[in-house]
Order: sequence, then structure tokens, then C-alpha cells
Amino acid sequence: MADLNQLHDAVLNGDAKTAKAVTEQALAAGHEPLKLVQDHMMPAMSEVGRRFECNEYFVPELLLAARAMKGSLELLRPLLAAKGNEPVGRVALGTVKGDLHDIGKNLVGAMLEGGGYEVIDLGVNVTPEQFIAAIKDKKANIVAISALLTTTMPAMKTTIDALKAAGVRDQVKIIVGGAPITQTFADEIGADGFSESAAGAVSAARKVCLA
Repeated sequence: MADLNQLHDAVLNGDAKTAKAVTEQALAAGHEPLKLVQDHMMPAMSEVGRRFECNEYFVPELLLAARAMKGSLELLRPLLAAKGNEPVGRVALGTVKGDLHDIGKNLVGAMLEGGGYEVIDLGVNVTPEQFIAAIKDKKANIVAISALLTTTMPAMKTTIDALKAAGVRDQVKIIVGGAPITQTFADEIGADGFSESAAGAVSAARKVCLA
């Protein structure tokens, strides 16, 4: 019999091996995949985010929790899709063209997955055309853009302008973030939302979708 509290604790503590094992046991025992995510994994990632915000967790702990979450989700995602369980939203995530930093982006992706979003990770050095293709082909309804350098910040506006020119800007909400990014800059380039941390990305996504 699977102890589902172990699933919560395994994600919280970044124990990928235990998280996967308990997920397998829970599925074998007939537990609903969606309830595993909503009742155990999402609360664990919320607590990870809280600890990160309070400086109780740091980047290594966040990455380990994300890896544990990801391992379990790999087992659950096909089952969720088969049951017709739609994700909260689909996020096209990437670091802008010219920027090769990915740790912050990866943390944001992990937190969004933990919040119930499907993440389409486009990687680093992402062109506006790649974001546009994700909107058209993957049905992304949120675009999350990261920049870690002041020199690549202008590429955010270039990307948003390209979405407008392609006629897809109105189909998505855009959130931006990264070390040099501020709320003022986000407003100036026409983004819908901003987060100054990976842990805040889920709140930012939810906020723009409710707007």
C-alpha cells in the first residue's frame, strides 16, 4: 500500500528515487493520477517555493525538488492525457535570442510544472519564430520569456513585437523575468506579467490568466 505522504515528502526533499517508486506503487494501487498531482505533488512544490522565498532553500534544493517532481510527472502525464485531464495552461518557456543562461529558466519551468502547467521548454537562445511556432503548433496560451543579461533585454521587446506582427499576440499572455528585469521594464515592453523569482512565476501566470 502506497504511503502518499511519502510522495509529498520525497518531492519536498528532492528524493527522485522515492518519488518515482511511491508514484508507481500508488498507480498500481489504483490511485487517481490527477489526485496524486493536486493533493500531494503540487502542495510539495508550493512549500518548496515558500522555503526558497524565505531563504530556507537555495538553488540546489530547488533543482533537486524539480527533478523529483519531473520523474513522477513522466509517469503520470500520459495517464492524465488519456483521461482527458487538461493542464492548467500551456507555457512556452525560453531564454531570449542571444542569451545562453538556463538555470533560472529551468527553475521557472519546474515551478510551473509543479503548479499544474504543461511546460514547452524551448531552451536557450530562442528566436521569436520559435515562440510563434509554439503558440501555433503546441497551442501555448502563456509565453514565459527569460533574460539574464542587460544586453539581451531588448530581445524581449523584439519577441513581443514579432508576436504582434504574426497576429498571435492576442492569443497568449506574456510573462517575463530574469536578473536585470523589473516591473517597469515589463510594462514598457508590453508584457502582461512579471516575476522577480522562479518561485513567483506560478503566481504571475495565474494572475495574468485571471486578468
